[in-house]
Amino acid sequence: MNQQLKIIIISAIIAALVGGGSAFFIQKLQKPSRENLIKEFYDIENAVHASAHGARIQLDKGGGNFILVDLRSPQEYEREHIISAVNIPAYTDPNTSAYEEKDRIIKQFRELINANPGKEIVTYCYSVPCMTARKIGKILAEDGVYVKTLTVGWNEWRYFWNLWNHDGEAPTKVEDYIISGKEPGTPKIRELLSPCGEGEFGC
Repeated sequence: MNQQLKIIIISAIIAALVGGGSAFFIQKLQKPSRENLIKEFYDIENAVHASAHGARIQLDKGGGNFILVDLRSPQEYEREHIISAVNIPAYTDPNTSAYEEKDRIIKQFRELINANPGKEIVTYCYSVPCMTARKIGKILAEDGVYVKTLTVGWNEWRYFWNLWNHDGEAPTKVEDYIISGKEPGTPKIRELLSPCGEGEFGC
């Protein structure tokens, strides 16, 4: 092997080692700390979720600065839904998803946002473990439409009212916060005591 070829091979090996080492150290430097991961988690949680308790309090004031969107099928929505919620179905019927109707869903959300400037759009689906709101949120975000998701689903709102409402508040009944039919309905204004504050640290 001549001297020139040896130099080329040695240079290539050194370059590979230096490049690999640099990549390793850059990756080490970029690896987020435990604290940063925790902060990022809570940033995401607060960006994505809307408090069901806060929503209930806003309904007591006549509706608040958000629009609720029920993602269940039209049949389920008409049977019962959270008062004031509109229906943009992600299901054609209780057993058939409509995820493939992306264009229709995106269009309806855009129309809702344009008709309600300055209001947050908050979706809910069947239950906390249900993935529908997450899937629809992903579809929308990929198209530049950003929505929040209620921290409870329909089942928790309708059937487990006391699970997530504060004990210390004036008694409330779920029947006052649901309605049947094709129309969203208008919430009644109520003066109820609440331990929750306003703004960022409200319930």
